[in-house]
Amino acid sequence: MLRVEGLHAHYGRAHILHGVSLALAKGEVLCLLGRNGAGKSTTMKAIMGLVPPSAGAVLLDERELAGQPPHAIARLGLGYVPEERRIFAGLTVSENLEVGRRPPRAGLQPWSADRIFALFPALATMRQRAASRMSGGEQQMLAIARTLMGNPTLLLLDEPSEGLAPVVVERMAVAVAKLKAEGLSILLSEQNLGFAAAVADQAVVLESGSVRHTGPMAELMRDAELRAKFLSV
Repeated sequence: MLRVEGLHAHYGRAHILHGVSLALAKGEVLCLLGRNGAGKSTTMKAIMGLVPPSAGAVLLDERELAGQPPHAIARLGLGYVPEERRIFAGLTVSENLEVGRRPPRAGLQPWSADRIFALFPALATMRQRAASRMSGGEQQMLAIARTLMGNPTLLLLDEPSEGLAPVVVERMAVAVAKLKAEGLSILLSEQNLGFAAAVADQAVVLESGSVRHTGPMAELMRDAELRAKFLSV
């Protein structure tokens, strides 16, 4: 569904991504793993058009995305949940969901407030609560929920478990598993290896903006030497 081939990206004169390649199938969860500064978030931003790629290809269902502006990429079916969440703090939960609403896509069951509240029951009890009065975990759920209201075919989640309590991380893993069961493709960036192992089918390990390993998540979890080399602090 998504193919990234030889992706390079710069911040000014700094060369951040060095030929990153990955492939994500429909209904699959692929996790980008690596230490801080490995290039995980930049890879997502380059796919989304927020950091214009300097070389390489980004293909969604064989349609080239590289070079298109972020709003055009979103309309083609990519939903992006940034690490910073960027919800509208002065709006209520219901209002945030309405801001994210986009027309249905052919062949997909459209997202509605009722579907969102079934996925995240905690949000159902705070429909009229201002986002500024929510906990970090609740805000993360809202950020994902708002993006789902755009009816994406592929979801980009950047560090969704960062800073969350273990019980909230468990709820997030359940939600991601439900989305995968419904056939939604997900590209995930994570440093929480336990969370990644619970939800991901495939793993791509980055170091200094280059791919060091690609393969099944289960294979990575069996290889303690590989994890120690590229993921240990």
